[in-house]
Amino acid sequence: MKKLPLTVPALLAPAAPALAHAPTSGVIPDLAQVTSAVTALLVFLVVLGILWVAVWPKIVKGLKDREEKIRTEIEAAEMAQQQARAALQQYEKNLADARAEAQRMLEQTKAQQQAIAADLRQKADAELAQLRDRARRDIESAKRAALAEIYEQAATLATDVAAKILRREIGPGDQARLVRESLGELESVGRS
Repeated sequence: MKKLPLTVPALLAPAAPALAHAPTSGVIPDLAQVTSAVTALLVFLVVLGILWVAVWPKIVKGLKDREEKIRTEIEAAEMAQQQARAALQQYEKNLADARAEAQRMLEQTKAQQQAIAADLRQKADAELAQLRDRARRDIESAKRAALAEIYEQAATLATDVAAKILRREIGPGDQARLVRESLGELESVGRS
């Protein structure tokens, strides 16, 4: 900054030729104007100096503090964003793990159901085989009982026929008639 001469003659030196031609009564108001201009300049420089020394550092400090606060908030926001991304990745990983676990559990349950179904089928087949065997045994037993009854009735009929034969003498016609009667009795026994 360039220093200005503060003396009145130095200030008036550029204006001296104009003052030499000017009337004497006009010099004093010009001097008053110059004095007020110098005073305004001095006040401006004093205020500028006070502002430069006292206010400007506070403004600069406030701006630096605000800049630091903004920088800190940006860093915090970036950190929060990174944490959110990490949390999202962890959530997605946990979700994928949960889906895999659910799928594994479904497959395990299906396998258990198939094993239970196979076991039940095997037990049902075994029970069915037992029922078939019992039915065959019952049928065989009933068949033997029926045959035994038939043999018993045949023996009774044979005994009755023999008793009738022994009571009288049989001729060829009687013999044919006895055979027919015995067959008829056998057929009637078989129907009952």
